[in-house]
Amino acid sequence: MSVLNIKDVTKVFSNGHVLAVDTFSLDVADGELVCLLGPSGSGKSTLLRMVGGFERPSSGLITIDGEDITHLPPEKRPTGMVFQSHALWTHMNVFKNLAFGLKLRRLPAAEIREKVEAVLELVGLAGYGSRHVGQLSGGQQQRVALARSLVLEPKILLLDEPFASLDQHLRERLREEVRDIQQRLKITTLFVTHGQDEALSMADRIVVMRDGRTEQIDRPDVVYRKPQTPFVAGFIGTMNLIEGHVQSGRFNHDGFSVALPVADGPAILAVRPEALDLEAAEPGQGKVHRVTDYGSHGLVDLDLPDGLRVKAMVSHPDLFRPGQGVVLKPRAIAAYRGDALIHQSAA
Repeated sequence: MSVLNIKDVTKVFSNGHVLAVDTFSLDVADGELVCLLGPSGSGKSTLLRMVGGFERPSSGLITIDGEDITHLPPEKRPTGMVFQSHALWTHMNVFKNLAFGLKLRRLPAAEIREKVEAVLELVGLAGYGSRHVGQLSGGQQQRVALARSLVLEPKILLLDEPFASLDQHLRERLREEVRDIQQRLKITTLFVTHGQDEALSMADRIVVMRDGRTEQIDRPDVVYRKPQTPFVAGFIGTMNLIEGHVQSGRFNHDGFSVALPVADGPAILAVRPEALDLEAAEPGQGKVHRVTDYGSHGLVDLDLPDGLRVKAMVSHPDLFRPGQGVVLKPRAIAAYRGDALIHQSAA
């Protein structure tokens, strides 16, 4: 049983002038992988470092399995941290990197070797113990960093943007491997990223952060399909956000109009590109600016009369050309007033 509880944690930097994390609370269940997702400066890495003991909260409580660890140093916590920079000792070979923490625990040499070899096999690096860190690729170094945390058998695994320095292909492969390992070990994990694809593909739940606070916590599919604020709608995936005004049950924006059964007033309409159908028409509600053919689908960039650009995903991009007039037909929409969701319809 490894449960992480974060209660009303706040972190203030620079003599009280920078509020990095603001009364943040989160419960991470046993074996769950929760992703902290947000832009730079949202407080996600600071929060992770407080869980790992590398930063001290200004206030609040952090417990693991009910034990208060808020003010314990990193080496006294049952956590393992994997950093973006790998943070490996370059003067040591792979075996010594992994064995270092176990030696501090004064384990017998035979047990250390057994644990190191087992974890190297787990991360796909069996037989690499004698290699020096400088002889490894970036992806292999990140596997060693993960193994170094796992060999200590932590209750909570902390991942701080571990794939950010890797190329796209390697990133995709490693995140699949890490997710497989996490599920195999059933280790409770808190994972920081600013990459939406990583969060959507790896997490059991996503915590969308902004300015040190929580915008939304939910399963990846719910965060994508039912964003609760305009910020979440615009941050997760690609979203068309159109500001306009509702009058007599219709949303209007410079020639573009759609039924919206809410009270009159300003509103922001949110439409995913895959939920926006197009129909050729002259003069139309907008004009095609660019057509990009990705093989499996096409993406059409459209200009509305006031210059606002929106995107639509189409199955036959060859049917559209730049300058063509089109009518926009949303199949699913969400609408916001201020930061509140006021309407949502599914496709």
